[in-house]
Amino acid sequence: MSTIHPTAIVADGACLDPSVSVGPYAVIGAQVVIGPGTSVGAHCVIEGRTTIGADNRIAPFASLGGPPQDKKYAGEPTRLVIGQRNTIREFCTFNLGTAQDRGVTRIGDDNWIMAYVHIAHDCVVGDQTILANNATLAGHVQVADQAIIGGLTGVHQFVKVGAHAMAGFASHVTQDVPPFMLVAGNPLALHGLNLEGLRRRGFTAARVAGIKQMHRLLYREGLTLEAACEALAQLPASHPEATSDVALMRDFLGTSTRGIVRARG
Repeated sequence: MSTIHPTAIVADGACLDPSVSVGPYAVIGAQVVIGPGTSVGAHCVIEGRTTIGADNRIAPFASLGGPPQDKKYAGEPTRLVIGQRNTIREFCTFNLGTAQDRGVTRIGDDNWIMAYVHIAHDCVVGDQTILANNATLAGHVQVADQAIIGGLTGVHQFVKVGAHAMAGFASHVTQDVPPFMLVAGNPLALHGLNLEGLRRRGFTAARVAGIKQMHRLLYREGLTLEAACEALAQLPASHPEATSDVALMRDFLGTSTRGIVRARG
């Protein structure tokens, strides 16, 4: 049976699985769908066309599914979609998408999202990411799987952060961050590879060797980006264990729109 505190307000039309729990003074709108096992903390506001999957833990005072902070928004039927097993801590704000982009803000599965994180309209957050306290994603940002955004870090609109990358504390992320890289600062600069993150995720020594070679080609050999991309295409021949990692990097570079971080710290 669902556990809905008597002071909570759940609008007619909201679709909550019977196993959902809702804390005191929470407010849930009429177009909200919440999957099994999810808990909604006290004083949360969940509104708009918001769909939340199974087994999420939403801490008190989160505000999910509010209108985008975009002056062009005119009430279009845009959405917020949250996957499964996410931890969403206190005072987080996730906004609906906009008609000018994909029309949906999307958060994947198994993410660890700390207090006061803001995820703006049309963002796409993958799986198993970590967004530390007060991390702020502007509109249209993409954060790939297992990336880490440090506390008090701001990510400029339309920026892409690649898989397994990390942006350090209080960074000003204005350019795309390639997979596996570690960046920090204001102005933003590269500080090597996210080697600790790769170790924790079980990357073999052979894979890490291939990733280190990608780092050298992009940042240590003095190559133009075009020349580095051509050299990357040849890398699987000498580092076959890293073939999928090279493909990930080449795909990221091929779709970058704001240019990648090139300065070195």
